[in-house]
Amino acid sequence: MNKVLVLGAGQLARMMKLAGAPLNLDIKAFDVRTNKVVHPIANEYTFGDLASGIAQADVITAEFEHVKHDVLAQCEASGKLLPSSQAIKIGGDRRLEKALLESCQVANAKHRVVDTYSDFSNAVSDLELPIIFKSALEGYDGKGQWRLKDMSQAEAIWADMEAFVKGANTSVPQGIIAEQMVPFDREVSIVGARNKNGEIAVYPITENHHTNGVLSVSLALPVAEKLQQQAFEVFSKITNKLDYVGVLAIEFFQLGDTLLVNEIAPRVHNSGHWTQQGTDTCQFENHLRAICNMPLGNTELIRPTAMINILGEDNVPEDVLAISGVAIHWYNKGKRVGRKMGHINVCANSEQQLADKLTKLASILDPKAFEDLQQFADMLQSRVNQ
Repeated sequence: MNKVLVLGAGQLARMMKLAGAPLNLDIKAFDVRTNKVVHPIANEYTFGDLASGIAQADVITAEFEHVKHDVLAQCEASGKLLPSSQAIKIGGDRRLEKALLESCQVANAKHRVVDTYSDFSNAVSDLELPIIFKSALEGYDGKGQWRLKDMSQAEAIWADMEAFVKGANTSVPQGIIAEQMVPFDREVSIVGARNKNGEIAVYPITENHHTNGVLSVSLALPVAEKLQQQAFEVFSKITNKLDYVGVLAIEFFQLGDTLLVNEIAPRVHNSGHWTQQGTDTCQFENHLRAICNMPLGNTELIRPTAMINILGEDNVPEDVLAISGVAIHWYNKGKRVGRKMGHINVCANSEQQLADKLTKLASILDPKAFEDLQQFADMLQSRVNQ
C-alpha cells in the first residue's frame, strides 16, 4: 500500500482521499493551520507532526500552491515531493510564473513587474488601458486585484497597492504584476497529468464562467481538435520544462483560434471537478496515479458535463437529486459567504439534454445563491439551438 501525504487539508485533499481508496492508497493530509497530520475527511483524527508525516509517507504532494517555503524545503529534502517545490512555488508566485511562460515561449498577456512607483509609471505608459494589476502572491478568486480603466484612478490604485504590499505577511516579499487586459471571447482551461516517465494525458478543454471573480460554472463539451491540440502543446512545453509529475491546470484566454495563458495551477483544479462524472478517470485519481508511478487513466470525455460551484450555501433542495445525471459533492465546511462549500456535477447524453437539465436545475436552486446559473443555462440553450 502506497502512503501519500498531501500538503493542505481542504476539499482537494478530501477528494484525493476518496479517489485513492479504490487504488488501495493510504492518504493523509498535513493541516498547515494546526501543523498536524490529519485524516483528509475527518480532520479531528490526527497522526503527529510534519516530520513524522514525511517519515511515514512514500510520496508527498500538495493541494494548494501557497505552501510555506520552509515546509516545501523540508519535504523536498526527503526526496518524496511531487511535483517539485520549484513547480509549486511557480504556481504561487506570478513573477516566477511569467518567467516560466516566457522561457517556454508560450503566448500570454503583455505584462510588467511592478516593484516601485517608477515601475508602476512605466507599466502604465507601456501597456494600454485597461490594465489589471495582480498581487504576485496569494491572489485568487478575484482577491488582490486592481483594474485601471481611466488615468484618473492611477494614483489611488498605486496608493492602495503600495499599502497592500507593505502590509503583506508573506514568506517572501510581495509584489505586483501589471497585465494588459485581454478582450477575450471566453475563458477556458485544460487539466492534464504527467507521470515520471514523461507520459502525458490531458482532459478536454473546459469552458469556465465566473461570478464576482469566482468560478461558478465549468462546461465540458466536445471541442475543436485544433484548439485542443494547441492547449496540449502548451501543456507539454510547460510540464516538460519543469519535469513535472502530477496533475497541472492551465487557464487560458481564448481569442478566436488563439489561446493565451492566464495562469497555471500545479495541482488538481476547480475547473476539473467535472471529471468525477464526465470521464473514466477523474483528475484526483490521475494525480495519484502519476505521483505513485502508476499508468495514467483514460481522460476522454464520455458525456457532456457541467460543474456548478456551491458558494456560501450549506444545503440545496433535495429536488436537485431527482434530476438524472446529477451528483452533489459536499466539502464538510462551515458556512461562510462566498466560500466554496461543494459542487454539483450534471451529466447528459447530448448538449441539448445538458442545456435542458441546467435550465431545470436553475429553476430549483435559489437564484440569489446561484445568481448567474439561469443566464448560463439560457446561453447554452441559445448556442445549442443556433
